[in-house]
Amino acid sequence: MSLDTTTAPQEQAIDEESVKTSAPAAEKAAEPAAPAPAEEEKPKRGRPKGAAARKTRTVELTLTVTGTADGDWQAELKHGSTWVARGLAISAAAVSRAAKELHEDLSTPIDEVINEAREQQRAKVAQLEAELEQAKQALAELDA
Repeated sequence: MSLDTTTAPQEQAIDEESVKTSAPAAEKAAEPAAPAPAEEEKPKRGRPKGAAARKTRTVELTLTVTGTADGDWQAELKHGSTWVARGLAISAAAVSRAAKELHEDLSTPIDEVINEAREQQRAKVAQLEAELEQAKQALAELDA
């Protein structure tokens, strides 16, 4: 009979206990677990786990707003590939308000275009007023 001098007697007792407790655990792991039949039959509420969530339905609407240098604006609306409205005349003020409501990144360039058209129209009005004055003077000279 030999005695192991490297381990204390308490450690030997722990090792023997771990061997005893590990054997039943290994036997239990080898046995398949039997499911409880009452749990399987009971219907579960809600969406089953692992089922994919429904995709949200998207709607494709295309709104096209076009403007001219004269300040004439038009809108067209397309739903998928079907035209809903075409060539609707809209005011520059309505375009500006709508762009501000949607997003600042949209309103800034649109307002710049509208302001440029406004300046062109002011220049045109000033030119026409000058021509009107010349025509009035010419008429006054003919009447005199």
